[in-house]
Amino acid sequence: MTSVDVRTESDSEDSGPSGYAAARLRLLQGEAQSGPPRRSALADLTDDWLTGLFTAAGAPRGASLVAVGGYGRGELSPRSDLDLLLLHDGSADAGAIAALADRIWYPIWDLGLALDHSVRTPAEARKTSGEDLKVQLGLLDARHVVGDLGLTAGLRTAVLADWRNLAPKRLPELRELCEERAERQGELSYLLEPDLKEARGGLRDATALRAVAASWLADAPREGLADARRRLLDVRDALHLTTGRATDRLALQEQDQVAAELGLLDADTLLRQVYESARTVSYASDVTWREVSRVLRSRSVRPRLRAMLGGGKGAAAAERSPLAEGVVEQDGEVVLARAARPERDPVLPLRAAAAAAQAGLPLSLHAVRRMAAAVRPLPTPWPAEAREQLVTLLGAGRPTVEVWEALEAEGLITRLLPDWERVRCRPQRNAVHTWTVDRHLVETAVQASELTRRVGRPDLLLVAGLLHDIGKGWPGDHSVAGEIIARDVAARIGFDRGDVAVLATLVRHHLLLIETATRRDLDDPATVRAVADAVGSLGTLELLHALTEADALATGPAAWSAWRGSLVADLVKRVGAVLLGDGPEGVEDVAPTAEQERLAVEAFRTGGPVLALRAQTEGPGVDDASDASVDPEPLGVELIIAVPDQQGVLSAVAGVLAMHRLAVRTAELRSVGLPSGPEDSVLLLNWRVAAEYGSLPQAARLRSDLVRALDGSLDIASRLAERDAAYPRRRGTVAPPPRVTVAPAASRLATVIEVRAQDAPGLLHRIGRALESAGVAVRSAHVSTLGANAVDAFYVTGAGAPLPGERAAGVARAVEEALRGR
Repeated sequence: MTSVDVRTESDSEDSGPSGYAAARLRLLQGEAQSGPPRRSALADLTDDWLTGLFTAAGAPRGASLVAVGGYGRGELSPRSDLDLLLLHDGSADAGAIAALADRIWYPIWDLGLALDHSVRTPAEARKTSGEDLKVQLGLLDARHVVGDLGLTAGLRTAVLADWRNLAPKRLPELRELCEERAERQGELSYLLEPDLKEARGGLRDATALRAVAASWLADAPREGLADARRRLLDVRDALHLTTGRATDRLALQEQDQVAAELGLLDADTLLRQVYESARTVSYASDVTWREVSRVLRSRSVRPRLRAMLGGGKGAAAAERSPLAEGVVEQDGEVVLARAARPERDPVLPLRAAAAAAQAGLPLSLHAVRRMAAAVRPLPTPWPAEAREQLVTLLGAGRPTVEVWEALEAEGLITRLLPDWERVRCRPQRNAVHTWTVDRHLVETAVQASELTRRVGRPDLLLVAGLLHDIGKGWPGDHSVAGEIIARDVAARIGFDRGDVAVLATLVRHHLLLIETATRRDLDDPATVRAVADAVGSLGTLELLHALTEADALATGPAAWSAWRGSLVADLVKRVGAVLLGDGPEGVEDVAPTAEQERLAVEAFRTGGPVLALRAQTEGPGVDDASDASVDPEPLGVELIIAVPDQQGVLSAVAGVLAMHRLAVRTAELRSVGLPSGPEDSVLLLNWRVAAEYGSLPQAARLRSDLVRALDGSLDIASRLAERDAAYPRRRGTVAPPPRVTVAPAASRLATVIEVRAQDAPGLLHRIGRALESAGVAVRSAHVSTLGANAVDAFYVTGAGAPLPGERAAGVARAVEEALRGR
C-alpha cells in the first residue's frame, strides 16, 4: 500500500497537519501492513506532506529539503524523529530562507513530532560534517525530498567523496564511538531490558556497518545481516505502537505486549529473536572491524615496504605460521593451510578453533565458512583427537568466547552438539544471571579453565562446565533433564563409561554443594552423609567443588562471595572426610609384554636405546559401521623405548620428542627387571605421541638423536630455545600457573610428585631436568595430556626409598619454580 492508497480525496486537497495526522493514524492502525512496507509507506506519506509544505511556502530557487539519518533511509518507525536538512545555495535572501524553514518546522512541531533540523549551504554542511562525525554519518544516508534535485545530488556526491578520502582517519573514530557505546549500554544479545538502538549489536551498529561499506575499505558479511536489522526494526515499531512513546528500551513489563503485536508466542520467544538478530550484527561488526584494521595496517606498512625495496612494485606475501595440522596464522587471523581439505578432515573445525583460542587469535570468516560448507560430520562416538580438541578449546580461557561465537555464527556448534539448539539464545529471567543460557555455559567453561590445576581430571571439569545447564531447554527440573542429555552427549563425544557416569553425576548435582552449604545444618551427620552418597568418590567431589565455583562466578557478581566460598569449602572438607578411605597404593608393576621384554633385552645387550613405533587406530563410529569408505581414525603413534637404567632418561627422551614436534598424549616410565638377574634392569618408556603438524619422523632418526642426547653431545635445551626464537611471539592465552604437590600417602615404595600445568612443547623435558637437578630417581611416571592440560604423576625415590616429608616438599617447590621460570 502506498501513501496514495492511504490518503482520501479530502486529505489530498489538505496538505496541512490535520490531513497528514489523519492519514498517518490510519496507516499505523491498519492491520494490512507491518514491517518494511509500513515503514516505507510512512516515509512516503511524510515525503508527500513535506513536499506540500515546501511548495506552499513558495520556496526560492536553489533550495531543497533533504531527509537524513533513518528518515533518509526510508525507515520511519511510528515515533521516529524526523531528521531534516534545509539545503540552499546561498543565493536567496537569508530572511527568505529563515521564513521557509519556519513554514516547515512549525507544522511538524504542532503535531508533536520530534524534529532534528538544520539549515545549511553545501559548503557549510561539508564543513560541519568534517568536524562532527555524527553529522557526517547522517549525511551518508541523505535523500532528496523536494526542491533542487541537483543541489541535493551535488551534496551527496561531495559527502561520499569526503567520507572515502577521510576513511583512514574517520573509521578508527567510528570504531571508538561504537566501543564506548557498547561499554555504556552493554550487549543487546544478553540484556533482559535491552536498548534496541544503542546496545552492542543494535541498530546503531547496523548503521555503522553501512558507513564502513560506503568507505569502500571493507564490507560486512551480508548473509543474515539485512534480516537481523529488519527484525530489530520490527520490534522497535511494535514497541512504539504498544507504548505510544519514542523509546528504544524493551522493558520487561512491555515485552508480552510487544510479542503479541508481532504475533509471537511469548516474551521469551521475542527475546530469543532479538538476541539472535543482535548476535548476527555483533559478529558482522567484529569481522568488519578486523578487516578495517587489516586494511589500514597494510596501507601504513606499504609505503615503508616500498621504500625498503627501493620503490619497486613487488609486495611481500603475508607470513603464514603453522599452528596445527591444516591450520596457520596469517595477518593476525587463523586461516586454513593451503593443503587443508575440510571435506576429508571432520576434526578440522575443532582443531582450528582450539588452535585459534590457544593462540588468542580470531578465526577468519572465510575459514569458518569454508569448513561449514565442506566438512563432513564427525562419526559417533567422536575420535579421540576431536574430544581432545574440544577440551583444548574449552580450556583456553577468555579467547574461547570469540572463537565459539564464530563457530556458532555459521551453525557449526549445533552440528557438533545438536542439543545446543535448545539453549541457544535462551533468556534467563533471573536478576542474578548476567547471560543467556548458552553464553552462561561457555562462561562457566572459561571460569573452569582457571581452576584446572585444582582437579585431577580437567577435561571432565571443562566439559561439565559446558553441559551443566544443558537441561534448561527442556521442561521440568533442568538438573534431571540435563543428566540424561549429558550422558548422551558425553558418550557421543567419546568418553568411556566411567567418565560418562562422572559427567552425569556432575550435571545432576551441580547445585548440590551450594544449596546444601547455604541451606542445611552442616553439623548434622545425615546432611554430610547424604552429600557423600550422592557424590560417590573423592575425585568427583573435587570436580564438583570446582564446578560449583565456576558456575557461580559465571552467573554474576551476586552469585559468589568469600562467605559462600567458605561454606562450600567447609562442606567439601566434611564430605571428603567421610569419603576418605585408606590411601591408594602405588601402581602395581605389570608384567611387560613379549615385545617390551624383547626390546628390554636388546637394550641391555647393546647398551643403548632401542625403540619401536606402532600406529594406533580406532575403527569407524557406530553410526558409520556400514560405511566401508570411512577410514579408521588415528589415535596417534605408540612409541616404546627401552634404555639401560641411567640418569637423565626422562628428560632426554622428552626433549628429543619435543625437538621433532611430537606432542605427548600419554606416557608411562617404569623400571623392569631382566631374566638374567634381578640386579639387571632397564627403563621402559611407553608413549602415545602425535605430530603437531606434518608427518612423523623416521624411527632411525629418533634413535640417533636419543643416543646423542644421552651421551651429552646433543644440547636439547639450546635446540628448543633456537626453535622457539625462530617463530614470532604470539599473545596466546594466559593459563593458570603450574601447580606441583606431594600426594599424601599415595605409595609405600616411593614419593608421588603430582604436576598440573599447561601443556607446551618441552614441558616434560623441563620437568625431567628439574627432578634430576633435585637429585631424585624417577621410579615410574604416569603422564596424561587432557586437552591443553598436563596431569602428571612421578614416583620418585632418594637412595631407593621414599623422600622424607621436608625434602619431598622441597622437590615439589623446585619443580614448580622451574616451570614458572624462576
